[in-house]
Amino acid sequence: MNQPDQSQLGKNSAYVDQYDASLLFPIPRAVKRKELGIQGAPIFFGADLWTAFELSWLNLKGKPQVAIAHIMVPAETTHIVESKSFKLYLNSFNATRFVDVQAVRDCMREDLDQALWHGGAIQSRCGVKIILPEDFDKEPVHELDGLNLDRMDIECTQYQPAPELLTAEHDEAPVSETFVSHLLKSNCLVTGQPDWGSVQISYSGSQIDQAGLLQYIVSFRNHNEFHEQCVERIFMDIWTRCKPLKLSVYARYTRRGGLDINPWRTSHPQSPPANIRTARQ
Repeated sequence: MNQPDQSQLGKNSAYVDQYDASLLFPIPRAVKRKELGIQGAPIFFGADLWTAFELSWLNLKGKPQVAIAHIMVPAETTHIVESKSFKLYLNSFNATRFVDVQAVRDCMREDLDQALWHGGAIQSRCGVKIILPEDFDKEPVHELDGLNLDRMDIECTQYQPAPELLTAEHDEAPVSETFVSHLLKSNCLVTGQPDWGSVQISYSGSQIDQAGLLQYIVSFRNHNEFHEQCVERIFMDIWTRCKPLKLSVYARYTRRGGLDINPWRTSHPQSPPANIRTARQ
């Protein structure tokens, strides 16, 4: 079983510019989910929305092509792909000739599906959409919608995840609210380098204390975990402590190495959010 510290994170890596699917490094989701009390199928649905800003290949005449790729990884896949390995994989396209953009898309989708299910039966396929330069100016920028928790002038003293900060008014009438904070920061599980993000939390149920929720978000500041794992931890802590009827957690992290990763988890089936970057991304 692949472990995060066996990946190329934090290590000198050779630049491979010829197509090589073996560069993808799958990591099982189950290990970190077990820490959250998740055994077997999780209680949530969702997806990890990736944007690759540094995608290039050669056409059959050897002329370089450039594009942006949007990738949607279902949350039910057994594995994630470590992000540096995905960057190295994309680099391997740089001097590789493809017939057309459809061939690039099909290649990426097939390789990612194999890595995300890592030898198991492929139960749901990832989505790959490639944006060509003539459509770059159609790519929007929009901030996450919701009431900004950062407006509150609060004291913060905890910088490791502190779910005890989460409380809800269970004796009051249920509400439906959407909150946003730009103060989410965690660190890479392997390198300890900072990861910066914005998070949107939507719920229906007993009213959640806003100050405690913001303090809880800030408490991730010195926590080492991958993006996907942080969002699942936030979801499970709110679900367990506040007991909402419905809950969605969506984070958009700033890009690193030409990639951004934006996990989304929800308690009820619904269409995923559009993969629209924020200003910081």
